[in-house]
Amino acid sequence: MNGVKLAVLGGEGTGKSALTVRFLTKRFIGEYASNFESIYKKHLCLEGKPLSLEIYDPCTQPLKAKFSLTSELHWADGFVVVYDISDRSSFALAKTLLYRIREPTATHGKRAVEAAVFLVGNKQDLCHIRKVGWDEGQRLACEYRCQFCELSAAEQSLEVEMMFLRAIKDVLGNVKLKEKRRPSGSRSMAKLINNVFGKRRKSV
Repeated sequence: MNGVKLAVLGGEGTGKSALTVRFLTKRFIGEYASNFESIYKKHLCLEGKPLSLEIYDPCTQPLKAKFSLTSELHWADGFVVVYDISDRSSFALAKTLLYRIREPTATHGKRAVEAAVFLVGNKQDLCHIRKVGWDEGQRLACEYRCQFCELSAAEQSLEVEMMFLRAIKDVLGNVKLKEKRRPSGSRSMAKLINNVFGKRRKSV
């Protein structure tokens, strides 16, 4: 069984817990305590194959994004970074999170393939008090090489489900790419032998 680990990151009040619970249970719960962390586990069947999913929802701490993401970066296969379209400060924090995830000097930078990342502008139902434009989210996603969407955890159950499924598929695609790039032992040995003796054979 394939296993996928997603970390859902974002500032306080962005609705990251609401998105996670909406995906897992199809229910919307508006209020969550933000002073504890949770790991949710779910078994899925994706394209006819069983899948074990773990979603990490950390407690919200404003400075966590800058200084203490090391464990999340090592643990997760992919990331969902959430901001509130009606709160510009949450967008700034999302940018900090994306920078930290993509930071080339970080210890996790030795990954064979870049981690799958999804940037989500939540609370689309509050577009009448929007502070962050759709085009701004799109540009930020392009800058940090990640997928992007806007949606509403409160009103769009199907869209939330599709976003998580796309994130999971991106992770699985990265796993396949990593395996494809990893040469088998026999191929590596054959290549080494050919490099050492190949030219000599031709000269005989």
